[in-house]
Amino acid sequence: MKVLFIGGTGVISSACSNLALERGIDLSLLNRGQSHRPTPDGARVITADIRDPDSVRTALGDERFDVIVDWIAFTPDHIETDLALFRNRTAQFIFISSASAYQTPPARLPVTEETPLANPFWRYSQEKIACEERLMSAHQSEGFPVTIVRPSHTYDRTMVPLSGRYTPIARMKAGKPIIIHGDGSSLWTLTHNTDFARGFIGLLGHEKAIGQAFHITADFFQTWDQIALELAAAAAVEAHIIHVPSDTIAAYDQKHGEGLLGDKAHSMIFDNSKVKSLVPDFECRIPFSQGAREIIAWFDDDPARQQIDEHYDVLCDRIIEAQRSALP
Repeated sequence: MKVLFIGGTGVISSACSNLALERGIDLSLLNRGQSHRPTPDGARVITADIRDPDSVRTALGDERFDVIVDWIAFTPDHIETDLALFRNRTAQFIFISSASAYQTPPARLPVTEETPLANPFWRYSQEKIACEERLMSAHQSEGFPVTIVRPSHTYDRTMVPLSGRYTPIARMKAGKPIIIHGDGSSLWTLTHNTDFARGFIGLLGHEKAIGQAFHITADFFQTWDQIALELAAAAAVEAHIIHVPSDTIAAYDQKHGEGLLGDKAHSMIFDNSKVKSLVPDFECRIPFSQGAREIIAWFDDDPARQQIDEHYDVLCDRIIEAQRSALP
């Protein structure tokens, strides 16, 4: 199978690139060649900028692919570029959307692919919904062979799944409190990127996936307090957790608040029956207890990776001090 990834070196796509090559897929990566992640051995690199369509046309010529995956399309304008470039060039086009496009907060759990798409809080999610609508319109009107995939919170060893990236780890190591939104009891699904890859690669070239949308997530979940405690245990430190309402955090920092109110503030667990019906060997094997150890080991291996977000660090101190001052 001949496959083209637009991108292919991100957190999620790098795991999919590695597994695709392991399974004998003829994989090409079209990107600008500027990622800090190494290109996987065996992948062909096509240097072009998807935001410069003429450079893509020049780089690809009249080449066709069995599957094209765009990992880095975020707005309807990006989709119009994809349609113009890849009509009649592939038997399957996969758009990477987001599980944050689902109804937020969800009316019922677990979330299925029948859950409505509606996120009134986060523009990122609204743009993904608009992209999906344009692609499904193209599928219905002209037979464009689209498959939509919605990852949830997918991570690898380089990503701390708490706000502020490494900052909360540094705060715990320094004995400082960390903020967890809400009361810490909302349920959240974290998916290791290698687990996601097993579900995703099974959809490549699958005729029954055309015109369909799938989420690919772990079947297990944990509270936000449990996520923080797993990271603390992996780092051999104590987690001093301060609970702060998501609305309060959003009032202090609008950009940070959008990601909370539009995504992480609400319990999200998923039913993966649909993807498993086409990829029956898909299963998630890596619990976050293992993932947390991988994360801490990666950051500990090189102090240069332990970058502190000064803005977020100061924000935490301000919010915690204000909350403590407000207590009787």
